[in-house]
Amino acid sequence: MKTPNDLTNKRILVTGGSSGIGRATAELLISRGARVAITGRDEQRVKDAAAQMSSFGMALDMADYPALKPGLDRIIQELGGLEILINNAGTGSFAPLSELRIGDFEKVFSVNLFGLALLTQAALPELRKNKGDIVNIASTAATKGFAGGSVYAGSKFALRGMTQCWQAELRPQDIRVIGINPSEVTTAFGNPAREERPEQTRKLRSAEIAHAIVGALEMDRRGFIPELSVWATNPTGA
Repeated sequence: MKTPNDLTNKRILVTGGSSGIGRATAELLISRGARVAITGRDEQRVKDAAAQMSSFGMALDMADYPALKPGLDRIIQELGGLEILINNAGTGSFAPLSELRIGDFEKVFSVNLFGLALLTQAALPELRKNKGDIVNIASTAATKGFAGGSVYAGSKFALRGMTQCWQAELRPQDIRVIGINPSEVTTAFGNPAREERPEQTRKLRSAEIAHAIVGALEMDRRGFIPELSVWATNPTGA
């Protein structure tokens, strides 16, 4: 059965799409008939994931600002346009106030905020032309801070604020800007080995976040979800 906003043949870019939430989202979009491109920092991982999903993949570091527009231009050329941008790529750094370093802020904000903004800016002409969608993956850390989270939560609070600014700017142009706040998900995020963590019965999986993203995109375009937080129902079993 077709959804109100059918994703068949929609041209979509998912950043950070070689693993975790990004990959699960790309796979679900492809199952809906979308044409998907993915990016990631690790060239081999992106290549392998793209081959397994039958999508287009490109190594792209969100902190490498000069590479973002040329990379996006290549992706648009491969897809034949762009209708949906899912800003999923992200990184983190965690330390108490007494141990904060400026380099940690620069590393995290360069990916989670600055690179994300520059990539979206470069995509804006295509999104305007196609009355497209932007999905920003923030975190429940964008709604409530936590001990040791100054850098990471700071970047996500900033992304949440920026998302609201874009909503105010772009709604008159028929562009929907959707913010998604996942709670803890068993992915490779925060794992020094960069391997996916094993699923836990009560913890969120990437699949739940992918479902939330795709569901929001499939809503009839007369409406949109400005912000959606996804929590595990009972993560401790208490």
